[in-house]
Amino acid sequence: MKIIVSGGGTGGHIYPALTLIRTLEKKVDRLEVLYVGTHAGLEADIIPKEGIPFATVDLQGFKRSLSPENILRVARAIKGVGKAMGIVKKFQPDVVIGTGGYVCGPVLMAAGLLGIPSLIQEQNVIPGITNKILAKFVDRIATGYQEASKHFPAGKVEFTGNPIRAEVMAPRQEGDYEAFDLLPGRKTILVSGGSRGARSINRAMVNVLKHYAGRRDVQILHATGKGEYEDIMSRLRAAGVDLEKACNLQVVPYLYNMPQAMSIADLAVFRAGATGLAELTAKGIPAILIPYPYAAENHQEHNARAVEKAGAARVILNKDISPELLIETIDDLLEDQGTLRKMAAASRSLGRPQAADTIAEMILELARNRQ
Repeated sequence: MKIIVSGGGTGGHIYPALTLIRTLEKKVDRLEVLYVGTHAGLEADIIPKEGIPFATVDLQGFKRSLSPENILRVARAIKGVGKAMGIVKKFQPDVVIGTGGYVCGPVLMAAGLLGIPSLIQEQNVIPGITNKILAKFVDRIATGYQEASKHFPAGKVEFTGNPIRAEVMAPRQEGDYEAFDLLPGRKTILVSGGSRGARSINRAMVNVLKHYAGRRDVQILHATGKGEYEDIMSRLRAAGVDLEKACNLQVVPYLYNMPQAMSIADLAVFRAGATGLAELTAKGIPAILIPYPYAAENHQEHNARAVEKAGAARVILNKDISPELLIETIDDLLEDQGTLRKMAAASRSLGRPQAADTIAEMILELARNRQ
């Protein structure tokens, strides 16, 4: 079986694609994969390291305001469709899969024009422009949220949840706390603004960390993002926080073992990207969500509100974030164990740990129907 997978720009599009590829590899004896992205996106770094053949289409999204730059981008888009046609014709896939990003447009359009079955996976509550357009041309649509399904043709769409890495579901092991120099028996708060970090969260966390330094009942694991790490460490020193003495605080630039960190988390402070939320809910972790305010279509706030509505999270808007509000919200939740347990149960009810298997079966069905 041969598939083309396209998804680019951010980890939120790339990692679900990788999860689907790895899931299909377990289900198919011989799977040939070609990943199509852009040379400038994160996929250009991540995908070759995964040992997956990689091809590029030069494409950029359009600016939302009138701009001469858009004329150049239209020209690149037309050229991109032509290149995508060539890639698809040469590889001759059985199915083409898109997981988001502008690069999916020409690739899935090419599949439609060539009569090759295709599927898009929409991660967010509010679909992006590209997927709304592609919905007219693809055969199947898998949505990460039930609320997203209403934006697509009923005969094509299926609510599946978002695919998550298999290792996320690994049970807590005896050495998981030790891996982060933390102790069992304490309430553990996991803080992350995503792979690149979130400045507003990081800066608010300086005084939050100061507030909890030395506590014996609470510990915090805070991933700042690599680009933010030195600044936050400098701010902590200026605030008088000695991380060597405050052994209940761990501040790191990046968590390469996020699934292991999630296994010890009693509460998370996160952005509201679809992949992160899929992993939190699969694990049943209550959350304080601070949506990224500049996401396309404001989709992070819509994602966060859906989780909040289910009773699994508290939402703080980026414009409202402050150390005082974060401390108040954390204390409120940690002091009310009944509420925290209810939030954990609500989170778990939203989780779809089987999503990757469900979507993989949809892909296999498309391939069988073509034969």
